[in-house]
Amino acid sequence: MTQIKTTILALGSNLGDRQTNLIKATALISNRIGKIIAQSSVVETEPWRFVSEYPFVNQIIIVHSTLSAEAILASTQQIEKELGRITKSTDGHYTDRLIDIDLIDYNGEIIEKNHLQLPHPHMHERLFVLTPLCEILPTWEHPIFHKTAQELNDELRAYNENQH
Repeated sequence: MTQIKTTILALGSNLGDRQTNLIKATALISNRIGKIIAQSSVVETEPWRFVSEYPFVNQIIIVHSTLSAEAILASTQQIEKELGRITKSTDGHYTDRLIDIDLIDYNGEIIEKNHLQLPHPHMHERLFVLTPLCEILPTWEHPIFHKTAQELNDELRAYNENQH
């Protein structure tokens, strides 16, 4: 019997028709990866760790899938290419993009490979991931930090407020 895994994906876009980019990505994810069981609201955010005049729209979706984490990663990268993403961010250098799909969590598993680290190694630093995740799954627990999405979100907000 094939096991269904709960997967959290983060979607973002800051070029073109940003809302349509998310809708197209969501449709392809539903078609190729699995059943979308929850979607957050779409939030508009400033670019993270790079300067751009174009704000992002971000969304979290939760998918039930029978695919492996590696197969989901390959699928999301193919979807990004099909929707017009030409280059991936590398070595912490981020750029504007038509679509970005990040694999945030795969059934609570800890995976450490060159091409895939789960949970996503920067998710706890990103309000554009944590805030929409809290909207639909505030009790999700980070498998390394053993804190809920809500706790991570609250801590990051407090930290950011203290920085200003």
